[in-house]
Amino acid sequence: MTIRKGNPEDMEAVLGLIQELADFEKEPDAVLITVDDLIRDGFGLVPLFHVFVAEVENNPSDSEQAKQIVGIALYYYRYSTWKGKTIHLEDLVVKDKMRGTGLGYALYSEIIKQAKKDKVRRIEWNVLDWNMSAIEFYEKSGAKVLDEWRVAQMDETAINYFVENKLK
Repeated sequence: MTIRKGNPEDMEAVLGLIQELADFEKEPDAVLITVDDLIRDGFGLVPLFHVFVAEVENNPSDSEQAKQIVGIALYYYRYSTWKGKTIHLEDLVVKDKMRGTGLGYALYSEIIKQAKKDKVRRIEWNVLDWNMSAIEFYEKSGAKVLDEWRVAQMDETAINYFVENKLK
């Protein structure tokens, strides 16, 4: 297993893992981005995200490619008025067949090492309340899963409604 920074050529595999996560989270139709979006947004002049990928060697008879991307940790920087620069871990995804191999821990560790290197004061992410194995994984590492905070979102439909109806 190798953990490395992702590059534009990895984005097709990254998108596949993002879709796998959406399927797992029971939102199979929620992914709207494309490979081109990922390349533009992650590798332009001002990247909007960064990604670590986990690769494993393939059995030559299994695939044409010698290596396969089987996990990702996609993150970006935020700013806290209380803490300063922080990292938001958007997605930590490991292919279903590779769970339990230590690959998720390796990707998670890479994010924490990046945070230490960047001198950030907080790493944050969301976890679904029904994903008990993930919650236990995070808590075992020393992370706190906060019950008192709620995630608020406004989707594209709500944004359009607000702009068209509330700003007049």
